[in-house]
Amino acid sequence: MKPKLYYSREEMLRINVQTLLERGVTVEEIADVAFRQQSKYNNNVELKMCLESVEKILSLRDIFHLLQLGAEIDRLAEEGKLQGPIQHIIRHDLGVFGVDEIFGIDIARLYGAIGQTNFGDIDVNKHGIVERLNQEGKTGNGRCHTFLDDIVGGIAAAASTRVAQILSENEAAIDPNVEKIRFDI
Repeated sequence: MKPKLYYSREEMLRINVQTLLERGVTVEEIADVAFRQQSKYNNNVELKMCLESVEKILSLRDIFHLLQLGAEIDRLAEEGKLQGPIQHIIRHDLGVFGVDEIFGIDIARLYGAIGQTNFGDIDVNKHGIVERLNQEGKTGNGRCHTFLDDIVGGIAAAASTRVAQILSENEAAIDPNVEKIRFDI
């Protein structure tokens, strides 16, 4: 039987949510980081908007590939199944190993320079689930989240930026002669 290689957006969302749950992360926790990030700049942010944005981002093909690959690398490192020095580098989340940040930056890049800036802030200040994943991965309790903490941070940054773009467009459309736009990005 031929392996399944292509998935619908609904399937990718479902599989990504399941993978996150298996790794101890909920969509709500990611949305909370996005909400915290965006509410610093905009009082009109609602958690519901952040949840919708996280789900939208989790349904995208590139995000599907990055999340599935990163979670699998972390799992293999937990099980000691990587070879050579990379096993120890990933398992111990070596500070000068930056490949994991590339995953987060790439996700945040969906929403341009502001997305990347938001990722940088989330990566440095580590709020909510990002902080928990980072700490769990460093305690040696068997969990490895070298890639996942950056992937989750990237998703939160992208969601935060998506919300900012929606709010900006809605603000621009306050003129009664301008039709409000709902972005589907």
